[in-house]
Amino acid sequence: MKLAPKPENLLERVALALNLAPRPLLDTQIAFTMARAIQSAAELGMFEALGKSASTFESIAATCGADPTATKKLLDCLVGIGYARWKDGKYSLTKDMRKWLLRDSAHTLVAKLAFQNLEWDLVGKSSQFVRTGVPLDFHQNATPQDWAIYQDGMRDIASSPAIELAKRLAVPRGATRLLDIGGSHGLYSCELCRRHSALTATILELPGAVDRASEIAAREGLGERVTHRTGDALSEDLGEATFDVVMANNLIHHFTADQNGELARRVARALSPGGIYAIGDLLRANHPGAGGGLPAVMDFYFALTSASGTWSLDDIRSWQRSAGLAPQKPIKFPSLPGWVSAPASK
Repeated sequence: MKLAPKPENLLERVALALNLAPRPLLDTQIAFTMARAIQSAAELGMFEALGKSASTFESIAATCGADPTATKKLLDCLVGIGYARWKDGKYSLTKDMRKWLLRDSAHTLVAKLAFQNLEWDLVGKSSQFVRTGVPLDFHQNATPQDWAIYQDGMRDIASSPAIELAKRLAVPRGATRLLDIGGSHGLYSCELCRRHSALTATILELPGAVDRASEIAAREGLGERVTHRTGDALSEDLGEATFDVVMANNLIHHFTADQNGELARRVARALSPGGIYAIGDLLRANHPGAGGGLPAVMDFYFALTSASGTWSLDDIRSWQRSAGLAPQKPIKFPSLPGWVSAPASK
């Protein structure tokens, strides 16, 4: 997937086709101002106000505790980029955005937009990272408040793929024990436990993540079947023939190739015969330019904010094979383009 300027009339189509329009400005000033407008509207509760009924900008400003004149400017911006509608002097949320921007929607991304306020500052240090080669390592430096915002945001992203994964992952017959390494909010574990009534899950997480993660699992009504264990995925003893399924979702981009290979060996030892090790993550393209912009952008982003970057499917399979596991067909997710779950069996 690649994001690109979208012409809205013949003149703009010609300008883009002939390379007359200044695309670097479209990809930067227009893009980052648009992004901040969306994030600000979410932070102020403006999408909630828009989603209830068509309202004047004065009414929306009063609801959100904002300045009326500035609110009108932001609302007009949202109309221009297709997030809101304007008719007869009143504003409303577009139908397609109700799915993503209302807090009571099963697919809401409002918490992820809140986390993006933190990500904004991280990405602002890109030049520093490229000069020094030293990543920011968000997880090691996160405050308790950062952890809470981060985990709520990651839960938003997982809401749809967690349901898809629960439906499509080939859980061994009679499986009862699931280990979710770095499972954070626990939504992947919760959905698998809902689908497989005999399954119980243990989520292995860093100390700073466990308290908030436990609250999220409790909200899902599975507090007794989904429990948390404090530990470091890079050093924790996972036991021998202890689990029927092991998952590591959105984790491998934090580790080096050697660390991922060593983790795969400990997971293989921890699996019971016939068990499954499923690695879920955004994939790195096999060569620069393959797959469009999304894999390239996310590889850079994870290299900046953690310690590694994304990995290719070939990389994942090599770790699994070296650990004595047999890779299976990867599972792709329409709800999260570029994200794949790569299972392998013992």
